Amino acid sequence: MERSPASRLGIVSVDAEANRRDWYFGELIACSAGLSGAFAARGVKRGDVVMTLVGNRIEWVLTLLACWRMGAVALPCNTMLRRADLEHRVATANPKLCVGEEGLLGELPDGVATMTMAEVAEVLDEDLPQETPASIEEMGPEDPALIVFTSGTTGEPRGVVHAYRYLFGQQTQAEHWFGSRKGDLAWCTTATGWSKSARNVFLAPWLTGAAAVIHDGRFDPAERLELAAALEVNVLCQAPTEYRLLAKRTALRPLPQLRRMVSAGEPLDPETIAAFRAATGLEPADGYGQTETGHVTGNLAGETVRQGSMGRPLPGIETRIVGSEDGSAGELQLRAASSPTFFSRYLDGERFEGEWWATGDLVRADADGYLFFEGRDDDIILSAGYRIGPFEVESALQSHPAVAEAAAVAAPDPERGSVVRAVVVPRDREPSAELARELQEHCKRVAAPYKFPRQVDFVAELPKTSSGKIKRAQLRQE
Repeated sequence: MERSPASRLGIVSVDAEANRRDWYFGELIACSAGLSGAFAARGVKRGDVVMTLVGNRIEWVLTLLACWRMGAVALPCNTMLRRADLEHRVATANPKLCVGEEGLLGELPDGVATMTMAEVAEVLDEDLPQETPASIEEMGPEDPALIVFTSGTTGEPRGVVHAYRYLFGQQTQAEHWFGSRKGDLAWCTTATGWSKSARNVFLAPWLTGAAAVIHDGRFDPAERLELAAALEVNVLCQAPTEYRLLAKRTALRPLPQLRRMVSAGEPLDPETIAAFRAATGLEPADGYGQTETGHVTGNLAGETVRQGSMGRPLPGIETRIVGSEDGSAGELQLRAASSPTFFSRYLDGERFEGEWWATGDLVRADADGYLFFEGRDDDIILSAGYRIGPFEVESALQSHPAVAEAAAVAAPDPERGSVVRAVVVPRDREPSAELARELQEHCKRVAAPYKFPRQVDFVAELPKTSSGKIKRAQLRQE
């Protein structure tokens, strides 16, 4: 007899000390219902935004489930964001409540109601009196469900609003790219706050009948393989940098229960794919998507991985390459209406009204229709799976009194794909290694640590166009 849905395993939660706790769907439903009551008691209503500052912990999952039960809009934030980042998100999204870890809430600007992990624990304690769960709201496919912030090159990150169809629209990529199956255990290692975490940490596994792993610990290459083996993970989804570091810093070995590996966030180099194939018999299957679009292409489950390729469009997804001649690179564009996960609007109200969405990514296609990423036609920096807008780094640098001007560009890196390179015009200090380190530490304090420039170069002046715009393309070539 098939087990009831409530008795099926939903989440395997592993804390920083590698302690395991299994959560079944009955518990997840009951606990998220109780949490929705606590949210309602704090004034959260349908359509209100609930922010999270929580790592890969069960409280993060429960918060999102509680939001979607009561019709609130979830805004998961990366735990590395700092005050300036959070001030922008608060001003833009106007959250009614922020659920966060105690050590992270100190970065939150004043005026936002908070709920700590200790308070969440009280809600989950069956021996304490609890609020009545919020009623289940009937939500339409175009009602807002999720906000994810993306990076830009000329301004602040923008809040991308996804509707409820985005949640169920993950079925296609879950089946055809992510590749989990009924009864599997799938582990997507990405940090909370990114579009990939919202769709692949637990949504994709659940839509295919699999359970999901969440691990609240820092990435350690040796531990990653040991934990995947101990948990008997069947599907592993990692950032390209994690695959590269595993290949370079560990002795790769077969994991008997592991059936599929997938990767997304930036191109995965053929050398790393070959190393995994030789050691494990498996090849990480690269895929591609954007915050606004959801997943678009991938090396599909059941097909041979095309090394160096971001795969082919998912079934039903229509793309085209504009400006390509004789096999050269052109801009990848997506027919918006063909994607069930295409975003609804930006938080500022702007909607995409056209037919073809311009991704800004340059790709070329081979004779079989496999796409290969060639670069961006804007200045987004892709580093270790993070999308970093140069404006954010430049703003942090220019807030230092020793900086007159600054530009941020990508520089190639064998492990991270690219790193942030800062080109700085000093104000009143001589260039030095000491000043470079000082600026790096300053960026870590005022911006998220992953944004800090790993390379700092000093110049007398920045190259600019006649209208005063920085020639970042020239800086990338230097």
